[in-house]
Amino acid sequence: MYNLECNNENSLKGVFMIKNLKENILRIVILAILFSSSVYSQKFSASAERTIVGVNEQFQVDFTFEGGDINNISNFIPPSFSGLRILSGPNQSTSMTIINGKVSGSLTFSYILTSQNMGEFTIGSASLVYKGNKYSTQPIKIKVEKSASNQSRQNSDTKEDLAKNVFIVAEANKTRVLQGEQITVTYKLYTKLNIASPQISKLPAYEGFWAEEIQPIKQINFDLEMYHGERFRVAKIKQVALFPTKTGLLNVTPFELNIPVIVKKKKTGNDIFDDFFNDSFFGRTETIEFLAKSNTVKIQVDPLPSGAPASFTGAVGNFSMKAEIDKQNVATNESLRLRLNISGTGNIKLLNIPQPQLPNGFEKYEPKVIENINNGSVVSGQKIIDYLIIPRSAGVKEIPPIEFTYFNPSTRKYVTLKSEAFKINVRKGAGDEFANQSFNKEDVKLLSEDIRYIKLKDFNLELKPEISLIKTWFWFAVFAPMFILAGALVYKQRQDKLSGNVQLMKFQKAEKEARKRLKLAKAALDSKQTSNFYNELSSALFGYLENKLTIQKSEFTLDLAIEKLRMRNVSEELIKKVKFVADKCEYARFAPQVEMQAQANDLYEETVKVIVELDSKIGGKK
Repeated sequence: MYNLECNNENSLKGVFMIKNLKENILRIVILAILFSSSVYSQKFSASAERTIVGVNEQFQVDFTFEGGDINNISNFIPPSFSGLRILSGPNQSTSMTIINGKVSGSLTFSYILTSQNMGEFTIGSASLVYKGNKYSTQPIKIKVEKSASNQSRQNSDTKEDLAKNVFIVAEANKTRVLQGEQITVTYKLYTKLNIASPQISKLPAYEGFWAEEIQPIKQINFDLEMYHGERFRVAKIKQVALFPTKTGLLNVTPFELNIPVIVKKKKTGNDIFDDFFNDSFFGRTETIEFLAKSNTVKIQVDPLPSGAPASFTGAVGNFSMKAEIDKQNVATNESLRLRLNISGTGNIKLLNIPQPQLPNGFEKYEPKVIENINNGSVVSGQKIIDYLIIPRSAGVKEIPPIEFTYFNPSTRKYVTLKSEAFKINVRKGAGDEFANQSFNKEDVKLLSEDIRYIKLKDFNLELKPEISLIKTWFWFAVFAPMFILAGALVYKQRQDKLSGNVQLMKFQKAEKEARKRLKLAKAALDSKQTSNFYNELSSALFGYLENKLTIQKSEFTLDLAIEKLRMRNVSEELIKKVKFVADKCEYARFAPQVEMQAQANDLYEETVKVIVELDSKIGGKK
């Protein structure tokens, strides 16, 4: 009995050894066939991960050249992807072997595509040049259906696992602050899996906050980091500084990304061939689209302490102020400049500028404001205010000290900064008709400091002869002032209305501001400053929507703008164009610079068309 069991055991070992030997022989044969064919022939072919896909479902297409020295490949021309949207690519991968001194390898150009419309689409022929000979691929037909059930089942099976291995975390450096105090929110992408370029699905809403993006991230770089006891690859994808404009419990909504996750392809049950081709050596994978959402950030905002000085207008941070004038001796009707320079850390863009109190006889114009903002981890910078002042009467005048009050959240105290008083000696100017004349006290009388001298005698008046005939110019002289006065009154009413209604003023200036931003974007495009180009393009579109739809900057979100566009009966097709431009500008920070540079000119033209179409739809509506 014992000997029988031993024989059976030896027989089983022999069976397993034979099976393993067969599998190894099969692998060697297939590898030999593949390598030998690659050495002696060249082939350029196209293949699609799937030829039947669902709407908005991602799939991969590969263009592979094999069977030669890849260093001799040049002039790759991609095909036409008409009707399909490129999410990523071309991404290159290579492999190389040397057999009997002969070099052979393969070069693959990969694209990740999707389609928002159903139907049949044709991917055209790609071409390249190898040693002077041109090689082309055959076209591929792709059918886009309403849904792809197989992929949906795979996604549902793996959704829970993906959520554990790919996710976004939003972290705030503070969760309880005072109104106007800076909060820094950082968004990090955690993953254990291989992913392709993520695409923004929905940006967070900052309702109740003034938001400043901190150092826009141009390229995602991963580092290793422990999270809840597990090791992940982590990349910072967005960082924003928030300044609360109201009190209470405020929420920062989730940041959503569509992330193409590359996973190992599931087995199909085709015995030894399935096991063989799913071996890690071959790396057969598939891409699954996964929607990752960050957590909601809750911030408790407390009101500022009571007892604020009268000069406090809402500045929160730590500031310094410098005031200076360029002249202390001027002539009447000669201009001088009063400059205020407020610098420091805090909500600089929200600062209400101090208003100097000028003595009688001084005329002040609207100030010129220059902002230099440094969007670092703590927002800092300076605001320069230039006032143009013209004295109209002579004498020694004094501009009282200028006060600026801010609240320092570190010391929890109000701080008032005060400039020195400025004494100005105003002499009579050469252009003053009284400057070079002398009068006796009996000849003139000074009514007040703001009213010029009036001569009381020696006028030498003469009686003019009567007009014997009324001419045409007489009637023109009579009625023309009436029309001019009426036009001036209408213009004055319009200006008063604009001055008293900031929203209406912004509405009127929306197109002008958009043209200015587009001009800056074009300049950045011409100088190949891709990052600045997309920032200016985004500012042009968002600034136009803010002004035209009368949305405060601190409350602006793309969803709110789209809701207001629908209220104004803007077509869904035009709204889709607005969303496309906005998403493309945000996506530009995550995409390779070369890829976005190639698309920049087309996106610029598209943005101009969108703003022109919007203006034709809502340009006259308020």
